[in-house]
Amino acid sequence: MKQRAFLYLLMFSLVVVFSCEEAHDDDNHDQEAVTRFEREGSSILKGAKVPAGKSMYFASGIVATEKDASKPAGDRGRFGDTYDQSVSALKRIQSYLGEEGLSLKDVIAMKVYVAPDPENDNKPDFQAWFKAYGEYFGNEENPNKVARSTIGVYTLVDPNKFIEIEVRAVYP
Repeated sequence: MKQRAFLYLLMFSLVVVFSCEEAHDDDNHDQEAVTRFEREGSSILKGAKVPAGKSMYFASGIVATEKDASKPAGDRGRFGDTYDQSVSALKRIQSYLGEEGLSLKDVIAMKVYVAPDPENDNKPDFQAWFKAYGEYFGNEENPNKVARSTIGVYTLVDPNKFIEIEVRAVYP
């Protein structure tokens, strides 16, 4: 009986010791940086590795704010074209990240939904989105690129909106 109690105590002690060691290893992960896997000649990444223990920020799909609220509903000038809306959405994302002590440099991944623009032959204006993206990522001010999917969709919920962006960021 004493042997069995001793064995249980020994096993419990080992579990505690290894649990503490494991927790200590997690502290080391907090010191690790996010690894970004470059894609040669591309404005986006192949992927990103987030070390265990890092906290993540997930943003829902973010759309543009009104460019000119004086324009009536349905008027193109109210929200602007795909480029205008892309810049507006990226500025909103920048603001939301700032509220959390993050910046666009902390973004590691995006999903971007681009809807048809009637003034772009009823096709998604990907070039307008790419232009806006390049003004915020992979440049001198923010050399970081992100892992990204850009998807052409039939429509967004609001037919006057041409772009919706989801982001994932990592807390430093």
